[in-house]
Amino acid sequence: MKLFDGGRAPNPRRVRVFLAEKGIEVPLVPVDMGALGHKQEPVSSRNPLRRLPVLELDDGTIITESVAICRYFEELHPEPVLFGRGALGKAKVEMWQRRMEFNLLSCVAQAFRHIHPAMKEWEIPQIPEWGEANKPKAIEFLKLLDGELAQREFAAGDAYSIADITGLIAIDFMKPARIKVPDECANVLRWHQAISSRPSAAA
Repeated sequence: MKLFDGGRAPNPRRVRVFLAEKGIEVPLVPVDMGALGHKQEPVSSRNPLRRLPVLELDDGTIITESVAICRYFEELHPEPVLFGRGALGKAKVEMWQRRMEFNLLSCVAQAFRHIHPAMKEWEIPQIPEWGEANKPKAIEFLKLLDGELAQREFAAGDAYSIADITGLIAIDFMKPARIKVPDECANVLRWHQAISSRPSAAA
């Protein structure tokens, strides 16, 4: 088994944080995304979308997409639970994971990919207006999230989950995207500081 990894890029990091929370070690194959290594062999032959991370199992089976990889390891190593317990718990984690992904991480990624000069060779065509349009969408969601976090410790309830990991990655990614968490989002700032202090956040 080996994991083709893209360093500080959001989705590869999301899997590493998840694995660190589980205490699972998987051999990493570093890929230099800055040099567009993810568009070359050996990644392109394993993932036609040429994106990271890519998990290759011992029998050669390939799993791509960060959450799919995390789900695979959740089934193999159910503790600690990171996708929720029971029907309701799992549904709540899924709900908040999707919200974090579509309303925060995706918006931050669009802002970064369409505005940052380093992304001109990646995002063709690069449309700065679209990047700017996504910034207020991310802020709007953070304000909604702030109200939710006034009622509980973590994104989907009283336990840390994949939804918190996605949120952590998204907010950390806001810095290169040049988006700032509003000062009035005190609950978001408290939550982000707490999950950033977990050892897994350094993965």
